[in-house]
Amino acid sequence: MNLDKLKGHVPDKVIAQIPAIYSFQINTPLRLAHFLAQCGHESGGFRLTKENLNYSAKGLNGIFKKYFPTLESALPYERKPEKIANKVYGNRMGNGPESSGDGAKYCGRGYIQLTGKDNYQAFFKSINLPVDTDPNLVATTYALQSAAWFFSKNKLHIIADEGATDAVVTKITKRVNGGTIGLADRIKHFKEYHNLLVSI
Repeated sequence: MNLDKLKGHVPDKVIAQIPAIYSFQINTPLRLAHFLAQCGHESGGFRLTKENLNYSAKGLNGIFKKYFPTLESALPYERKPEKIANKVYGNRMGNGPESSGDGAKYCGRGYIQLTGKDNYQAFFKSINLPVDTDPNLVATTYALQSAAWFFSKNKLHIIADEGATDAVVTKITKRVNGGTIGLADRIKHFKEYHNLLVSI
């Protein structure tokens, strides 16, 4: 694949990491275009590699109603990202209880937010690193590879093979996002990257 065509459209540091993701079956122009469109949107243009949980009490009550059913219950957590992560991600995805600190330790990182101890450990194992590797490396060194692991694990590369249509982008978006938030932006980026990668 001619990755030079992506210059000026995708940050150079991201382009440099692309060869490392071929082993995750993201190895055709079509698959790569779908993958980059999702990563680009999820990370605000490849800028954000760590989840921002700095919510107000009102925000917590609205977004995480299951964990903060009332405004009063949310107040002690307001603007305390670590505390929020420990509450919201405790006892899930391989994390210990809220008191363990696993929620904050294994919060969302990478271009497609890798979340939860089970996912972190499985990802590290897939690239032959010890399972207790520093989770912060997912935000710094392995932002693209962790996203590729997620993409491959969820068989999104196979969905990508269905074609260069809005319907396929929508299908992948639902797997990545749980809904269709930002769909228009994802479609726009997919078309941009696909045109660059398949043009002669």
